[in-house]
Amino acid sequence: MTTTTQPGLGQITGNVLFYSQPEPLTPELHGKLGVKRMDGPFTFAKVGHAIPLTVGEFPLAAVTGPIIFVGDEKLPIAVMGLNAGENMFVRDNGMFEPGVYIPAYVRRYPFVFANDSANNQMVLCVDRKAEFIVEGGDMPFFENGQPSEYTKNCIEFCNNFEIERQRTLSFVQILKDLDLFEQKTANFTPMNPDGTPGEPQKIADYFGVSEDKLNKLPTEKLVELRDNGALSQIYAHMLSLVGWDRLIALAMARAPQEPVAANA
Repeated sequence: MTTTTQPGLGQITGNVLFYSQPEPLTPELHGKLGVKRMDGPFTFAKVGHAIPLTVGEFPLAAVTGPIIFVGDEKLPIAVMGLNAGENMFVRDNGMFEPGVYIPAYVRRYPFVFANDSANNQMVLCVDRKAEFIVEGGDMPFFENGQPSEYTKNCIEFCNNFEIERQRTLSFVQILKDLDLFEQKTANFTPMNPDGTPGEPQKIADYFGVSEDKLNKLPTEKLVELRDNGALSQIYAHMLSLVGWDRLIALAMARAPQEPVAANA
């Protein structure tokens, strides 16, 4: 995959989670800029209640919360909050709660690749609105007009993320081809003042792997999924769904009111 930090896309358009003003990274525009060190660098992620996830992250992310699939593309998402725009695991000081898995999508910010189809290359972009991008930052983007060691490491991280993203698309396609997806609903049952269960309330609609469909696969298909590594990722996803209870428990502990329904 060819990558570049040279302009070729102009102003980037579209709505990408966390990115307010992505620009192709160039010495002309960003030669004096860099990233300043912050004690709490993840304030931007407080609005990410549903964060894109790659398949290789499933085992680690499963211990934090539900891994679900959304939209027509059935793209995997790490659910990190019950209410839209509210990440339950990011503290007010911009740090994640201890022990919480931080998705690679978050860790690559403020960088992102954009596709320059005209030149058949990926262009490295940076979110100019990121609060930790400043003039004379601790980690400059460029040194003597060339990408700094920091920027080179970020390019490598973004390259690896893109490889994992493509691998994730292939994984999802396998699940589609085997017709393993089914519509699922996450519900919350509040307690009445007298201690009896109240009316169940819907928290989210999403897609997940059907255990029944998985169990009915021919043995040779199960062996194939085992051998290509997909089966362990499927199980990680299925086990992660108990995380809905964790999110609900956290919401109940932090606020007396019931969580507001939000489709992830």
